[in-house]
Amino acid sequence: MTEERSGANILVESLVKQGVEFVFGYPGGAVLPIYDALFGDERLRHILVRHEAGAAHAAEGYARSTGKPGVVLVTSGPGATNAITGIADAFMDSIPLVVITGQVPTALIGSDAFQEADTVGISRHCTKHNYLVKDPAELAGIIDEAFQIATSGRPGPVLIDIPKDVQIASAVWNDAPAQRRQRYSPRTEGTADEIAQAVEMIARAKAPVFYTGGGVINSGPRATALLRALQEKIGAPVTSTLMGLGAFPADHPDWLGMLGMHGTYEANFAMNQADLIVCVGARFDDRVTGRLDAFAPNSKKIHIDIDRASINKTVRVDLPIIGDCATVLDQILTLWGDRRGQDISAWKTRVEGWREKKSLSFPLSDKAIMPQLAVQRLFELTKDKDPVISTEVGQHQMWAAQYFHFFGPNKWLTSGGLGTMGYGLPAAIGAQLGNPDSLVIDIAGDASIQMNIQELGTATQYRLPVKIFILNNEWMGMVRQWQELTYESRFSQSYSESLPDFVKLAEAYGWKGIRIENESQLDAGIQEMIDYDGPVIVDCLVAKESNCFPMIPSGAAHTEMILYGDTVAGTMDDEAKALV
Repeated sequence: MTEERSGANILVESLVKQGVEFVFGYPGGAVLPIYDALFGDERLRHILVRHEAGAAHAAEGYARSTGKPGVVLVTSGPGATNAITGIADAFMDSIPLVVITGQVPTALIGSDAFQEADTVGISRHCTKHNYLVKDPAELAGIIDEAFQIATSGRPGPVLIDIPKDVQIASAVWNDAPAQRRQRYSPRTEGTADEIAQAVEMIARAKAPVFYTGGGVINSGPRATALLRALQEKIGAPVTSTLMGLGAFPADHPDWLGMLGMHGTYEANFAMNQADLIVCVGARFDDRVTGRLDAFAPNSKKIHIDIDRASINKTVRVDLPIIGDCATVLDQILTLWGDRRGQDISAWKTRVEGWREKKSLSFPLSDKAIMPQLAVQRLFELTKDKDPVISTEVGQHQMWAAQYFHFFGPNKWLTSGGLGTMGYGLPAAIGAQLGNPDSLVIDIAGDASIQMNIQELGTATQYRLPVKIFILNNEWMGMVRQWQELTYESRFSQSYSESLPDFVKLAEAYGWKGIRIENESQLDAGIQEMIDYDGPVIVDCLVAKESNCFPMIPSGAAHTEMILYGDTVAGTMDDEAKALV
């Protein structure tokens, strides 16, 4: 069917055609024609957030937990700039978003009009691609291409800036499939030579390790299944970045835990001593490598990644394979066949020796709840419900990564690359919408939760049973930790002098509030949270000065780890401080 439609109506029809379920947004002058087109249309469910940053993070949580792209709709100027942090977060962590921003009328662009900002220019560094739409006739094709770019290759955000006059102007709408321009065609398969070389390198390895990242999860459930199948053939131990947790089951005997700055002793030492590192969908970032000149000095390295730019960016590798994780793993498995690798029993014995360090052990206290214990009990009491876990950013995030265990993909939502405080609550809201029958918990800190705490109102409005579990130590914990270890305990502006009463705040928003003050209340408080069929804030008061260990100090090698019980003394030099 062909008919004249306004640009705003074409946008709505195009989103419907893409199978969009939810639009996370906030209205404003430059998008009123779009909101008018949405009025009464029940094919799309608009989720009214309380701040545009909340819209972007909620869309991220929805995308990460469902594998579908998240859609954001915000107005021009401050609406767009408020969303930039979420867009940058999605870009760093490879989350597929389509962000639609209003813009002032075409004739006013560049005139410093009311609520004007150069959205295309501002977002250029943190989007895969962006558009300034000048003709409503181009809008359907642009929407189609935007979804393709956002979800293909390395996923990421795509921004579409639509001036108000383009939203109002009419063009011919055709409900036939869009004539997609083939301008983006990422490589997905390894070459035959690359696959053959990878198989030979794996077959010769006597001390191999799989180093996995968020790319495995982004590739979809097939990639996680193939990773597990390949590991079963080879028997190598597996570690993961923060973003890759869940790609490999945490209860597997060959699971090493997370690696990096707050990773396990066994994971970091296995990476250091391996003769072959098979990197699948990770990017050798600074939190993993520690000091580059000391990182895995004697290993050969295979790097499988769909993003060409991530190859050899920080660490030189011996065999780069540009391609989709699932596709390349399938190629390796097929060629491997019934081949037998080297006997790696001696290597696994060495790994078990490093496990004996029990690097995640921590002291108990009879005076306060240890935050690690709180996360452990939260895991034990919820694991049978297969929960979706989001976090804010800080110590609580690392404790959640260390002590909450994941057995499948798309259950762990956190801000990795950008480290965005305020991510967790809106991400949990997006995840709850995408997974209405799941238990969704935001493990939060008392400082981070306040970054986007206004989104409590969003959960209330849409009757979402989101749970927030606050590890309340009255500090910006990670800042305090760094100040203790790096700045001789000069705690500059890291103590929260005036925290709200989180229980009363919960009740003010129509949530249930629970306070846990000592260990004897811990299990009962968690169970009460689980049993309540609406949204809950748990204010769990934990030991105020606990530090997050293990830890690789800034500027140190990835084997120079601080564990609980180690004496930490001295002052970091300026070069190390600059790397924090």
